[in-house]
Amino acid sequence: MPRKNASPQRLAMVARPVKGAARAVASAATPDPALDLDDASLYINRELSLLAFQRRVLEEASDAGNPLLERVKFLSILGSNLEEFFMVRVAGLLAQLDAGTVEVGPDRMSPRAQLVAIRREVKKLLAEAHTCLRDDILPALAEEGIEILDYAGLTPKQLTTVNRYFAETVFPVLTPLAFDPGRPFPHISNLSLNLAVLIRDPRGTDRFARVKVPDSLPALVSVRESGKTTRTHGRSPKRAGFVWLEQVIAANLQSLFPGMHVLEAHPFHVTRDADIGIKELEAEDLLETIEEGVRQRRFGDVVRLSVTVEMPEHILEILQNNLEVENSAVYRFRGPLSLKRLMALYDLGRPELKDPPFVPGIPKAFTPSAEDEDVFALIRRSDILLHHPFDSFQPVVDFLRKAAHDPNVLAIKVVLYRVGRNSPVVSALLEAMENGKQVAVLVELKARFDEESNIEWARALEKEGVHVVYGLLGLKIHCKVAMVVRREATSIQRYIHLATGNYNAVTAHTYTDIGLFTCDERIAEDVTDLFNYLTGYSAKSDYNELLVAPVNLRERFEALIEREIEHQKRGETGHLIFKMNSLVDAPIIRALYRASQAGVKVELLVRGSCCLRAGVPDISDNIEVISIVGRFLEHSRIYYFRNGGEEEVYLGSADLMPRNLNRRVEVLFPLKDAGLIRRVRDRILTAYLADTAKARRMQPDGSYSRARTSTKAAVSSQSVLLVKSLNTSSG
Repeated sequence: MPRKNASPQRLAMVARPVKGAARAVASAATPDPALDLDDASLYINRELSLLAFQRRVLEEASDAGNPLLERVKFLSILGSNLEEFFMVRVAGLLAQLDAGTVEVGPDRMSPRAQLVAIRREVKKLLAEAHTCLRDDILPALAEEGIEILDYAGLTPKQLTTVNRYFAETVFPVLTPLAFDPGRPFPHISNLSLNLAVLIRDPRGTDRFARVKVPDSLPALVSVRESGKTTRTHGRSPKRAGFVWLEQVIAANLQSLFPGMHVLEAHPFHVTRDADIGIKELEAEDLLETIEEGVRQRRFGDVVRLSVTVEMPEHILEILQNNLEVENSAVYRFRGPLSLKRLMALYDLGRPELKDPPFVPGIPKAFTPSAEDEDVFALIRRSDILLHHPFDSFQPVVDFLRKAAHDPNVLAIKVVLYRVGRNSPVVSALLEAMENGKQVAVLVELKARFDEESNIEWARALEKEGVHVVYGLLGLKIHCKVAMVVRREATSIQRYIHLATGNYNAVTAHTYTDIGLFTCDERIAEDVTDLFNYLTGYSAKSDYNELLVAPVNLRERFEALIEREIEHQKRGETGHLIFKMNSLVDAPIIRALYRASQAGVKVELLVRGSCCLRAGVPDISDNIEVISIVGRFLEHSRIYYFRNGGEEEVYLGSADLMPRNLNRRVEVLFPLKDAGLIRRVRDRILTAYLADTAKARRMQPDGSYSRARTSTKAAVSSQSVLLVKSLNTSSG
């Protein structure tokens, strides 16, 4: 009998999700074994799925319902995301081609086919982004008194102001670099914005030079126009006019090349391969190896060259030849070449054009019932859950700071992945060291694009005598764990903080993450074993409560899905709700397909890449995929299993991707308190699933569409969670 595949006709059909217990039980028949769950048409390409997420970011920039400067911020985020996409994802595909190796995912797309599809989609994305900026956002900003002007259109008074700024501030910073037989083509650093300049010397010979637009200066130069106002929506704000720094430099190039004739100047922007390949098994010192890798990053191959539509072919040819760039890596734009630099507009102020500010609350669980109750007593009383940014991150800092100064605390152990600069967490650890505590910190040096910051912290901690571990060979340490060991009466008590997000007080204001405080003995035993694994030698193959990658997470997670299938087959209501950043792993996707075929209701909240295809008849009828893009970056990972009514919830650092399950140290931890399980299910997951404002639902063809509302006003899950948190906080 021939195998049944998911034909294009099958994928085009829109299947209705199973509703009601009777229907669910009826659907729990044994799946047709002839259906091929390895069929490539059942899987969406990871890179194209990631670009689909970027389109959802662009939708937020295009949404007139968002505050104006928030729309600018989303355009900047889009630009930043695409830069990283080229530096890592595109660079990886090009490396495969160069090496002659072919690694295909379950969708079976070759690297070359992916690159062709990526170029097509990126060109469309950026064309729409520039149209949104030019035709919608900039006119709206002008209405609000914020104008981006062309240098050629400045008034004499504005020209005087801008040119004085150039002479006093910009000119001393610039370094023109010539290109001729005696001087090689200058190095163009990664993500730099530059001017390609063509000049003619007194003998009539044309010469090429490069001038880097300094990123140490503001991207926007104020024209400081005073006295003029515009009335907008009942207000009369002072007008603020700006011109891009590169235009100011281009207009004043003559001062950089005295005695020469400047013929033309055109901006260009370079993106290089920035994915550091660390040969760890050959590294005698991982710290020094990664430092060298960071230094080499700026010399990576050029993977994208962005130029304006006005750049002539003879200038472009010079750049392509010397940067060794193929035509397929050249992108032409009408407008600013780096959308990321639009963040300069967002940073201008004007709070009335942004989301209203809020002060995160402190959960009532952190309110002492007696004067002598400290944070340790509160954790002994009950497990405590924090949902950031709706709940303040300050209790995490206070927990470590209290431990640093408590005379009964003996040791503190923490895993640091991304902590940022001026970290209060690191400050607390240094205070603990000063107070004679034993402090052990695992600093993951391989945290992409945070390597330099983490190296600095590692050296600072080592200098103060902290036990610093840099990671494990071949594995990236991505789990978020802290442990405080405290002497209490005649015993030792361990206090644990586990989280879905980093110990970063800055991103805790903009990322949604969940943290748990507990002193549960079985979890504490697991965390002790985990730290011994990370800092010493351990062949431990299982844990009491934690799911730890690469030790037991994959095996036990797949078993939990299979358990839900068995519940459904026994006539119970199977239900899975997974929230994560990315769903890429093929074995997990196949397990979810089997769950759907058995009649299990599967609801997936996937912010970014999702390679599973929802709503395919006979394959994923019972699977719904929702992506939410809003004010805060959805970052928490939540895994809910109905388990025949004995509900289980796991939280943690792991997305369902091969790298997380196979090549990283990740931790998923259970909620053991029934009240906290209900809170996550009823307050958090339910809010996300009911979102009709920021939610996009995947269609069977892999595209996403906005949630439809009838007469009811659209509901934003993040807004709902913000209100609920503030109403239940103690401050």
